[in-house]
This record gives sequence, C-alpha cells and structure tokens, in this order.
Amino acid sequence: MAAMTTAAQRITTAELMEAVAGVSSAFWIDFAAAAARHGLSATQGKALGAVLEPVPMRALAERLGCDASNVTGIVDRLESLGLATREAAAADRRVKIVTITPTGAEVLQAIRDDMSRAHRALESLDGEQRAALLAMCAQLLPLLKGEPA
Repeated sequence: MAAMTTAAQRITTAELMEAVAGVSSAFWIDFAAAAARHGLSATQGKALGAVLEPVPMRALAERLGCDASNVTGIVDRLESLGLATREAAAADRRVKIVTITPTGAEVLQAIRDDMSRAHRALESLDGEQRAALLAMCAQLLPLLKGEPA
C-alpha cells in the first residue's frame, strides 16, 4: 500500500489535466460524430442538452461557451427542426427563453445512445469504478464551473 501511495503522490496536476483533456476530447469527438449522424452539429447537440430545462438565451451562450450572438443561429436551426422553442420571458419580454421540445429530447437521447465509444469505455468500468468516477465528477464539476465547493 505504501508503494501505491508513493506512486500516486508523484502524479502531477499537469498529468491529471492532460488525462482529463484526453478523455474530454475523445468524448466530444464521439458526441460530435453521433450528433452529425442525427443531422446536427456538435454545438447544436450540446445546446439540446443545455436546455432540458428552460434557459434564457444569454445563459445558454454561457453554457455553450460562445458569444450570445452565435446562440441565435444555433437556436434558429433547432427551432426550424422542431427540436427547441424560443419564447419571451413573462417577467421581461426582451428576454428569450429556450426550451427543448419532446422531439428534441428524443433526438438528444438518440445521440447519447449512439455514442458507441463512450458506452464501450464506461461499460468497461466495474460498479465500484463507476461510483468512484461519478463521485469525482460531482466533486470537480462545480469547481470547474466556478461554483462554491
């Protein structure tokens, strides 16, 4: 056990960052390919996942990591396909709220189901590893989003 602790202590933050970046990149490539098979860009597919609950356009831009002006085109495309709706907020008609439609939710699920590499990778983990990965993600994600720990 002492040898394992020593080896674990030698893992640098830079090494962890590279490992997470590699996993994230491979996941995104799998997601993008699945989204394309369903007629969407990766960003359009990601937008569907970001509007599972109604979201103001500005907040959607933040979630997608893009400029608010870019979100208009993304939402236009999703609306034209019947995958999302955009409505004025009741409290402030200038604010537009984006919501996924039932068809959009089906397409998003189909994209996720079609991510064969991600499924294969995650299914290679046993129950204990899956629980540990989920716990680590739950710990890291709020910090990466700048939320309080």
